[in-house]
Amino acid sequence: MLHLLNRSLSVALAILWIGGPLFAIDAEAKEVIKTLPRSVSSSLDRNQIPIEAVSVSVIEIEPAYPGKHVSKDILSWRAAEAMNPASTMKILTTLAGLDILGPQYRWRTNIYTDGVIRQGTLKGNLYLQGTGDPKLIPEELAKLMKSLQALGIQKIDGNLFFDRSAYAPSVMEHNTIDGEALRAYNVPPDPLLYAFRTLSFQLSKSRTADFIDISYTPALSRLKVDNQMQLVDRACDNWKSNILFNLDPEASNKTDQLVVAQFSGAFPNTCRDVNYNVVALDANTFLTQGFAAAWELSGGTWRNPPVGKNGNVPLAARLLLQFEGINLADDVLDINKYSNNVMARQVLLTLALEKMGKPATTSNGELVIQSWLKQNGLDFPGLVIENGSGLSRNEAISTEQMNQLLFTARNLPVGNIFYNSLPIAGTDGTMKNRLMAQLRKFLHLKKKPEVRMKTGSLVDVRAISGYVISKSGKMYAVSSFINHPNAWRGLEAHDQLLSWLMEDGPEPKHAR
Repeated sequence: MLHLLNRSLSVALAILWIGGPLFAIDAEAKEVIKTLPRSVSSSLDRNQIPIEAVSVSVIEIEPAYPGKHVSKDILSWRAAEAMNPASTMKILTTLAGLDILGPQYRWRTNIYTDGVIRQGTLKGNLYLQGTGDPKLIPEELAKLMKSLQALGIQKIDGNLFFDRSAYAPSVMEHNTIDGEALRAYNVPPDPLLYAFRTLSFQLSKSRTADFIDISYTPALSRLKVDNQMQLVDRACDNWKSNILFNLDPEASNKTDQLVVAQFSGAFPNTCRDVNYNVVALDANTFLTQGFAAAWELSGGTWRNPPVGKNGNVPLAARLLLQFEGINLADDVLDINKYSNNVMARQVLLTLALEKMGKPATTSNGELVIQSWLKQNGLDFPGLVIENGSGLSRNEAISTEQMNQLLFTARNLPVGNIFYNSLPIAGTDGTMKNRLMAQLRKFLHLKKKPEVRMKTGSLVDVRAISGYVISKSGKMYAVSSFINHPNAWRGLEAHDQLLSWLMEDGPEPKHAR
């Protein structure tokens, strides 16, 4: 334990409010480190990042009595400054979502019809009404198809209509902060989001001949791949730079016509199983062709290839089935491990939908979160929520506030589910390749340090927020933001900060 903050078992607790999380002030721990550890400041200096562009907050979290924890400040550097947190903002969204909705919450996709089932044929249209399931993926859609067939349907004689009334039109607009509309991380929210509206092509040199294999997911009913690429003898580095991709723009607007995905250019013969992800089809075409392909893969048939259009469920339509997706706890795992932006945005909109009704708006989602903060005794001046994912130039929170969230999580029933959703350094998610050398130093220990850390990065922003279990078993909550043009160079400084905590920090005199 840091000698500066050593205290006896008789801790003097000052409860700051009743009914909220248990915060404590330790009378023996009044002095807090106000300068950055030398290894961190040296790294910032080497990478030309001014310390005025950095914020750091570290607290230690200790159990007080069963189910409750107390905290004490360890390090505070510009910790009260509201800054851009990038994807660490997902901590607020997912923690509030878990606590408000419950980890077993499931989204519902309703299927209605205006027709009848006769001799295995549904004569009529299908209406898909979504509530924002962020992980309606091919595996889930296959289950939905089996449920349709269990109703006695083998053939569909009708078209598809998509009811997106759960969301306000404004939240579905495809606005980006970087102009990269075809990139998967920029997919906008959609109450009927299918497979993240992303085509994922798998490219590899064939193992049996000198040509290029191209496959893709999800299956689409009217997509053809035109492979005009040439194999070249070169390293696989920067393989994307020599590939040209084109999707027939005329066909992509007509769901009843073939869509051609054309690849040309050079592909290195050393590449194996690389992924080329693109958002290249409008939402209706993507969902229509995805739904049609899933129905055909399940053994179903169509009288005519379906045409998909927008349309709210008619009053006279009857409910065929209500399909429930995977639970929120599993979704939060994906959101935090892999920093999925559109999934996080849909959690925020789901809070608005469930607590304030439809159509869901971001502003209503923010109101729900602000109410949740207040109920937990948290006052966050300077907090700005634009979409809840951190993919924003406007979102803002302080590292001190972020640590209050991390501390609050330890006192909530969903605390362990939230903790387990964070990427593990050296193991998985966005931290899979981080701190590898540092962690190897502890291989001889029976109980090894652990770093569970949400990461965030934008142009001019680098951020971390999460937990460190030190070599002595102490739990620290740590958050650090860098907002500066050289922020991309800040990974080393953040790794130095995490390494410092794994070692339980230096003696106070060495931290200055």
